[in-house]
Amino acid sequence: MTVIDKAFEALYASDDGSLDTAASLLAAAPDADAELTRRGEEFVRTLWVRGWQPADLVRMARRDLSDEHVRLLSALIRTETTAYERLPHRWQAQLDDLDAEVVRPTDRFSRATTVLELYRLLVRLPRLDAVGPVPGEALPPAAAGEPRMLTRIRALLAKAEATGYPEEAEALTAKAQELMARHSLDEATLAAGAPSPETPGAIRIGVEPPYEQAKAILLDAVATANHCRAVWNEAYGFSTVVGFEADLDPVELLYTSLLVQGTAAMTRAEAEQRAGGRKRTKSFRQSFLLAYANRLGARLSATSRRVAAEVPTLLPALASREVAVGARTDELFPETRTTRVRAAWDEAGWAHGATAADAAGLHPNRPHLP
Repeated sequence: MTVIDKAFEALYASDDGSLDTAASLLAAAPDADAELTRRGEEFVRTLWVRGWQPADLVRMARRDLSDEHVRLLSALIRTETTAYERLPHRWQAQLDDLDAEVVRPTDRFSRATTVLELYRLLVRLPRLDAVGPVPGEALPPAAAGEPRMLTRIRALLAKAEATGYPEEAEALTAKAQELMARHSLDEATLAAGAPSPETPGAIRIGVEPPYEQAKAILLDAVATANHCRAVWNEAYGFSTVVGFEADLDPVELLYTSLLVQGTAAMTRAEAEQRAGGRKRTKSFRQSFLLAYANRLGARLSATSRRVAAEVPTLLPALASREVAVGARTDELFPETRTTRVRAAWDEAGWAHGATAADAAGLHPNRPHLP
């Protein structure tokens, strides 16, 4: 049995004393460093096969460990993924978000402890339902650049986040949702005219503390309004959004933008309340975000229904695609359950959240910016 094999027994032990002993073994064996790194890359590669993606692993390390562990994990992921000629769609964006800071040198014992703590986390992660191909598998032809529609949506939402004028943000966000609805309608038109073997896919989107339940409700609202389904995994800090490929990236873009806008509006509302002499609490923020998600969900869905009603002959095609999304969701998650909202009630927070949703919302009768 090698030094590394002996040390790795600690990865499955329940006490930190075993980890300290293992770290001492590794610290005294500098000739094992290369093999230690290689084993780490193997752990990462195994997790790709078990359904995990780079962003998922980093999310877990950031939640349960330290920045040092995140840097080490980022380095392992970068090295492991360079072995592939092509990576699955959306992976490059996740790699670009990895911690770019170089792992700092430290004493050998501390370094070995960090490595073992990270590896212990990795080997204990369960299998997840796959939401896309694994590196090394055959991949569909790479798309040439980002679709023009997605580029336009991204630009509109960036402007909405940057402006200090609620009316302008509302118009920009409304235009983005209308573009999404019309694009989905175009896809339904193509499917109705020439049925294809395309089936619904899925992506994972991080839904992290604080106020993760309200954020999950907001993501569900955005997904539902755009012919997708969202399933929240509270334990691992993400929601899986199931839908046809053309709808998935726009859903993530809109959710991220609305969360940015909502957080900014909540911060402004808290400042106003403090200026009025009222101390704001966690219950205010929870109620704010829940009201924001609830009101936005209704407004997003209203816009989608309005756009769909303009071409009533396509309603059966849209309904067929939604049935397919529902069936795929049930296939991936046969044991989903509903969760009660757990939040302390704050009337002022709810009122401010509803108002902020209206400001970021989608009023169909207001003029849209080009």
